Amino acid sequence: MSEQTMLKVERLTKTYGGAGGRSLTVLKEVSFELGAGATLAIVGPSGSGKTTLLGLCAGLDRPSSGGVALAGESIGGMSEDARARVRNDHVGFVFQNFQLVPTLTALENVLVPVELRGQGGPEAEEEARGLLTRVGLQERFDHYPIQLSGGEQQRVALARAFMNRPKILFCDEPTGNLDDDTAAAMVELIFGLNRERGTTLVLVTHNLELARRCERILRLKGGAVVSDELRLAAHETH
Repeated sequence: MSEQTMLKVERLTKTYGGAGGRSLTVLKEVSFELGAGATLAIVGPSGSGKTTLLGLCAGLDRPSSGGVALAGESIGGMSEDARARVRNDHVGFVFQNFQLVPTLTALENVLVPVELRGQGGPEAEEEARGLLTRVGLQERFDHYPIQLSGGEQQRVALARAFMNRPKILFCDEPTGNLDDDTAAAMVELIFGLNRERGTTLVLVTHNLELARRCERILRLKGGAVVSDELRLAAHETH
């Protein structure tokens, strides 16, 4: 693992205002660091703050207090536009509900990140086709999301996430909507691309078998870290 710190989280707290002036703290002073190429699973019961933590780490939401640095850039005080730039430059995200654009084909969905940067063109399209082929969708380039199964949509989302050549990939329950065979194939793709490209990987999952594929497991309960387990030999067993 590189010495470079790709993600630094310091005393991250998120509180929401509730009815009658009462507030709800869903994340309490969470801190950790990840180097380039590292793999981390965030686990815990429903309502423990996993997805909230992932969104804060990716700059999709602002913390109530504490800070996040992505690829060496502190995103806490940034405007939404500035955070979007950091995400587009450094981050890939695989959402549980895919977040594909329904009016775009599979190929066009994968091209969205580079089109946003004004870097489309024949070379980008060739790379997008290569990624879709890598995830087994070489016959689905021109299909719209509604014409794809849940597993196929998830694979389009993964190809799109890697189209950015991200330095860090966030995955929210990446196998949650998939059958066992498709889930196993997705896991191999995620970790294969992690190894090949040195992408830092952060997974939120209920699947402990998937979590054990990571070098490190962060357990949350009630919004707080209850354990931080290093599993440095995780990849050696696969």
